[in-house]
Amino acid sequence: MNLPIVQAGEEVLRLPARRLSRAEILHDEIQKLIADMRDTMRSAPGVGLAAPQVGVSVQVAVIEDRAEYHAKATREQLEERQRRPVAFHVLINPSIVLSDGGSVEFFEGCLSVSGYVAIVPRSRRVTVEFLNEHAESVRVEAEGWYARILQHEIDHLQGCLYIDRMHSRSFCTTDSFERLWKAIPIEDARRKFTPVSR
Repeated sequence: MNLPIVQAGEEVLRLPARRLSRAEILHDEIQKLIADMRDTMRSAPGVGLAAPQVGVSVQVAVIEDRAEYHAKATREQLEERQRRPVAFHVLINPSIVLSDGGSVEFFEGCLSVSGYVAIVPRSRRVTVEFLNEHAESVRVEAEGWYARILQHEIDHLQGCLYIDRMHSRSFCTTDSFERLWKAIPIEDARRKFTPVSR
């Protein structure tokens, strides 16, 4: 079932979400939420969705970056972003236990800030620990675009949106991004948004 995605301005997006117990994770209510979030993410379409984005303040997120989503990007763009397909999986009570590899910047959007994107710095590599939908412990080491998705969704569970981390001068509509910035290497785009000293 597709759930309505709440937009920036809703209080639920700004609250730290509640952690879940193992018993809660295995309960039908959370299992249904996970299935509905998966359907909602795929319909949007998006590569990640956190429970607060559907109005539920619990630490649950779903992620999936399908190969078909890469069709409009060039091989060079995919390599620049270190973007590869990521199979569907569920994060519950996640925490970033290690960030390294320095910072990398790319345009980033959000289903809860519909119609806009901006350049956002993120760690190139992260190690994340979480529980899956079976309440099993998982540890993931991720880099590139997958690391970016993980950081974005974990931010949601802490009440943080990408607009809190973005380079504000790069904030633009998705239409402007598609027409003006998508095909430009990120370093060139970043320079164009840097204010000129007077």
